[in-house]
Amino acid sequence: MEFADKLREFAARVKTLKPKIKTEEATKTSMIMPFFSLLGYDVFNPLEFVPEYTADVGIKKGEKVDYAIVDKKQNPVILIEAKHCGENLDKHGSQLFRYFAVTPAKIGILTNGIIYQFYTDLDEQNKMDKKPFLVVNLLSLKDSVIPYLQKFEKPTFNLGSVTAQANELRYSDQIRQFLSKQIDAPDDGFINYVISDIYKGRKTQRVVEDFRPLVIRAFSQLINDKANERLQTVLDTEMASVNLPPQPAVVVESSAEVKASSETPEIFYIVKVLVHECLSDHNLTHKGDDAHLEVFLDDKPEKWICRIDCAENYLYINLPSADKEYLRRKIRSADDIYFYKELLCQAVQKATGQSTGA
Repeated sequence: MEFADKLREFAARVKTLKPKIKTEEATKTSMIMPFFSLLGYDVFNPLEFVPEYTADVGIKKGEKVDYAIVDKKQNPVILIEAKHCGENLDKHGSQLFRYFAVTPAKIGILTNGIIYQFYTDLDEQNKMDKKPFLVVNLLSLKDSVIPYLQKFEKPTFNLGSVTAQANELRYSDQIRQFLSKQIDAPDDGFINYVISDIYKGRKTQRVVEDFRPLVIRAFSQLINDKANERLQTVLDTEMASVNLPPQPAVVVESSAEVKASSETPEIFYIVKVLVHECLSDHNLTHKGDDAHLEVFLDDKPEKWICRIDCAENYLYINLPSADKEYLRRKIRSADDIYFYKELLCQAVQKATGQSTGA
């Protein structure tokens, strides 16, 4: 059985055991020791896996860490501090921190049998970092952490490789956290960076706020597109391995006919960005729903800039016109609004009484 399969099987067992484990000792024998046995260590050999390892701290003698994994010369390489499976690990890091400082060990592991936090000394030599470089939660096991955890298997364990991995993990995790935050709530600096090659005007706070919903929407679309691409690749691969009878041809409707009307609310933000430079001190407002959107100036419906409506599965944009009541054009999607920037600006200028240059 592959390591990943063994780990998932063990994680399922831990989930079953958790409600029945009442003490720290039970956590050690039922969860923690089997975990390190899974990694290939002989947990019953005190020449390899030492319980109650003595780590004298300053004037305090006889301080003991729950376990130490030692090398052939009996030098500790990994220190393990164990807690009951129901305990929160946040308040216990300082204890392991003290042990780490007075031993030659380069890896510290704090665990409650469910969550395993891996530490080293990236920030300052011989001083345990405040944040773990790897966190493994057996109850919500992520595929992405399994290859890193596998490096701790006894047959392949290499301290140099693990510490190099720790540095990589620390920065990649910080990057993921930053991007995750920007996806949900992009800050002003990030929006400025994104639009630096898109919007050539002055990046005022108002411009940033106008672009914010567009950046969030673009992020969401990009993630969905990438997920769909990966899913389609998997499906194509699986289908290619199955011999299926020829399928009849499928007639696909044109993209204009199948666009959902749910795009209409986002169009307001696109319009707001496109006409920003000619708004001056005026504001755009809107009303409507998924099937109809009306954009107008300064909360005055008579000063309308454009109307979007859905009819028979088509999207239409309606614009004020000089020679008739309005100009009506069919559009394929919200992105087509960009082609109407000039007409939208003319509508704003007309509504504000500015010269359109005609």
